[in-house]
Amino acid sequence: MRFTVGCRLRYQVKAPIAFVFNVAVADSACQEITEEKLQTDPDLAVEQVKLVAGSRHMRLHAPVGEFTLHYRASGTRAPVQVSTAGLAEVSPAKLPLDIVHYVYPSRYCPSDRLLNFAAREFAAVQPGYVRVQAICDWIHANVEYAFGASDAHTAANDTLLGRRGVCRDFAHLGIALCRALNIPARFVTGYAQGLQPPDFHACFEAYLGQRWFLFDPTKLIPLDSIVRIGTGRDAADASFATIFGSAQMTEMNVFYHETVQETESDGHTALSTC
Repeated sequence: MRFTVGCRLRYQVKAPIAFVFNVAVADSACQEITEEKLQTDPDLAVEQVKLVAGSRHMRLHAPVGEFTLHYRASGTRAPVQVSTAGLAEVSPAKLPLDIVHYVYPSRYCPSDRLLNFAAREFAAVQPGYVRVQAICDWIHANVEYAFGASDAHTAANDTLLGRRGVCRDFAHLGIALCRALNIPARFVTGYAQGLQPPDFHACFEAYLGQRWFLFDPTKLIPLDSIVRIGTGRDAADASFATIFGSAQMTEMNVFYHETVQETESDGHTALSTC
């Protein structure tokens, strides 16, 4: 699949501040960037660091006044399809040490508060891929997708109680329920096909059979269309913009175009991280 993605973000800055943006296409073996352009208005110096799964965070310092960031990238996406047959959970005793912390509770995924619920609903489900998919199916069936139903303080336990949220809330709940069952899970953001209105999209990955696999409880997008941006424990690690100061967003424009559609999954394969 060939893609062209990007965004335009505009802010009114009230005092000199620092921004950290996570909007660039991740540097991954599954994604090859053939053309990329980043512009800021006014023209500012940008620092960049590569983090988990190729996520690229960019920091800049903006003066008072109107500030705009333009980002655009083109490239190819080659998702890895793996058979779901036999995809088993990995016990905490056998998890790689750099994966273990994805079982711990985090700011937006307080899995320790969902232990009883997760055990009651999913302990009897076949362990492995089937159980993670059952979690996604439950969220999709029982949580209403509703714009404005949550805010920057909403955590997975709030979503479970309120039964309303947007993609990030669906992802946080999926992550927290997986972790409550000792399944490592992490937050993923990306550009995605078919969202109305166009926006950044959040989903999650679960660690099964010694690999990461992508899941989306919203079921709003074809999973093989997502162009990865950020990866982390939850949205605190992968927010598209973190603002250290006072600024008001006045415009957000996100776009996604593709020129070749990937062959659809037959329902017996899952998408694995490269």
